[in-house]
Amino acid sequence: MAAPSSRSAPEERLVNLLVALMATDQGLTKDTILASVAGYREQSESGASKDALEKMFERDKESLRGLGVPIETIGDYADPDDLREARYRVPNDEYALPEDISFTPAELAVLAVAGGVWSERSLSAEARSGLRKIRALGNDVDEPILGFSPRLSVRTPAFAPLQRAMEQSRVVSFPYLKPGEERPLLRRVRPLALVDYESRWHVFGFDIDQDAERTFLLSRIVGDVTITRETFDAALRDGAGDRAVAGLNEVAARQQALLEVNPGTEASLRLRRRAQPAEQGILVPYVDAQVLADELASYGPEVRVVEPAALRDEVIRRLQATVDLHADHDGEHA
Repeated sequence: MAAPSSRSAPEERLVNLLVALMATDQGLTKDTILASVAGYREQSESGASKDALEKMFERDKESLRGLGVPIETIGDYADPDDLREARYRVPNDEYALPEDISFTPAELAVLAVAGGVWSERSLSAEARSGLRKIRALGNDVDEPILGFSPRLSVRTPAFAPLQRAMEQSRVVSFPYLKPGEERPLLRRVRPLALVDYESRWHVFGFDIDQDAERTFLLSRIVGDVTITRETFDAALRDGAGDRAVAGLNEVAARQQALLEVNPGTEASLRLRRRAQPAEQGILVPYVDAQVLADELASYGPEVRVVEPAALRDEVIRRLQATVDLHADHDGEHA
């Protein structure tokens, strides 16, 4: 009979690692894991180098994360970026809902569909945690309630680093280009909330240089978002999303565009959702004239701006630029 192999299967090693990380509240250092967790210990006793073991651990850690396991890295509180003595754990509360919360199969189905709408990259840590807890209940849905669900992804490059900085309570800096300005200005911000308003993402936070809360449109961030080592009190995020939306609502309430829209068109479908009827057409509240002008120009002849005149001029300018661009291309191929 052949002697049992000292090498455990990768799947068994992953299970052992997961159990170890879930069993600790304080977290385990990498050295402790490599010396004590079955699978790594045998490899070490068989003569595997520390470098090889560390690479194995990093691969296993990423494999677990790929399966949706939230592995938390706890660094030195005095220097969070110093990971030489980092400790790792899986928070137990990531897999448990409060005892007084329960869901019917139909409610679970709705929540599952809602979670499926978002791509994994777009979900915040809190949202991913909630989705894991719901899936961990193990309840089966009696029957499908929707034939399919859409998927939403965040294409703005600034979103992911801002979300990460917000969850870590880190100050960020980024170049921001306001309309009418030739050069972007570097802004230093404590990111407190990411909000989707009028189908566009905004980051709400405290502008350190301006010493005031500000809301920034992500599409106007024209360079990399840098996450600094400067931290802020996480409690500042409490209610930040509500404050951001309230501020945007106040701005939109002061600005309305009177539009004539062709019925049955894409413009009519999208604009009437947020419009009020008027004698000559519809009134659409807006936060940013430049952003609204981009949207209205994309509808072409389906929509006409009655007022304000400045908005109408911006839409005409964009349409004219499109005409000129096509004229240039036609001339090149003549």
